[in-house]
Amino acid sequence: MEPSAPIRRIGWKMHNAPTLTTNPTPPPRTAEQNGRGQSSAAPIVETRGLRKVYGNFVALDRIDLSIPRAAVGLLGPNGAGKTTLLKILLGLSRPTEGTASVLGFDTRSQGISIRERVGYMPESDALPPGTTAADFVGHMAEMSGLPAREARQRAADVLYQVGLDEERYRLIKGFSTGMKQRVKLAQAIVHDPSLVFLDEPTNGMDPQGREEMLDLIIRIHRMLGMSVIVSSHILEDIERVCDYVVIVNGGRLVLAQPIGQDTGAGNTDLLVRVDGDPSLFINRLTQAGLVAAPSRDEEARAFGEIAVNFDGDHTYDVVRDAAVELGMAMRSLKTKARSLEDLYLGQIEGGGSGDGRN
Repeated sequence: MEPSAPIRRIGWKMHNAPTLTTNPTPPPRTAEQNGRGQSSAAPIVETRGLRKVYGNFVALDRIDLSIPRAAVGLLGPNGAGKTTLLKILLGLSRPTEGTASVLGFDTRSQGISIRERVGYMPESDALPPGTTAADFVGHMAEMSGLPAREARQRAADVLYQVGLDEERYRLIKGFSTGMKQRVKLAQAIVHDPSLVFLDEPTNGMDPQGREEMLDLIIRIHRMLGMSVIVSSHILEDIERVCDYVVIVNGGRLVLAQPIGQDTGAGNTDLLVRVDGDPSLFINRLTQAGLVAAPSRDEEARAFGEIAVNFDGDHTYDVVRDAAVELGMAMRSLKTKARSLEDLYLGQIEGGGSGDGRN
């Protein structure tokens, strides 16, 4: 960010209940802040055929993404390719094939421009133990292009915002895990980025600290107008703070959609109970092209309940025909919207590796 870029100060704090002393609606970001004159409707991340290979290991396999300006959750098991994807988006690693852009800037040739306009909170503890929080965050602000005096003031403001006002002159080596997480968040937003990457932001925090960190992330997005991409393995955290989810598995994109999107097909289960062997009924539905499995609810599964992925109105016809052909009476048939956990487990346990459209 250039030294002349405007720095906004929003009067919210972490101590006790959140306090707003300004209009909670953030001022519009300039074209320069958004990146290459992009409109607010332009995607923050776009990839086409993105592939990354290390020797014989394929870390990412032809990822096609278009992520809107939102609070985005990046989900996937260990080794799924999340870290590799983040490194490429930050311009720290070059893809083997394909292209990627962040805020309209190409990750291959414009990595510096990207890093001027984004913030990054790493998962690892990479803080210098022998310096104070104020000095470290101020230094990071200067590294981002702010003059020394304004960098110190901005550091003080941001540390206040993340709940480290009184502790900012203490050495980082004496901080708890939760306090270190707040320092990492402060340095990620001190230069007023358009987009913030947060890698496991609640890692190692106690329940109260975790709740406060999630509140901070929500405010960063909704009140400061920054887009966020949160990489986490905690589904509850993603469901609480994000409105868009990206799931990767085995280096492939398996799902990318708004959380809670009610599109019917792919986002709803039919819960079926029949008089007869549920496994025979599941096999018949599978042969007919439907995705069916025993219910994930242990109690319902004990009564033979089957979860069938709803794939349009013809799903009802296939279920009915299967019951008739097998001579099984249907005891119940109902629909249930799939939660984020249902979607995640369905994709990961089911080995999903499609094109990301659910």
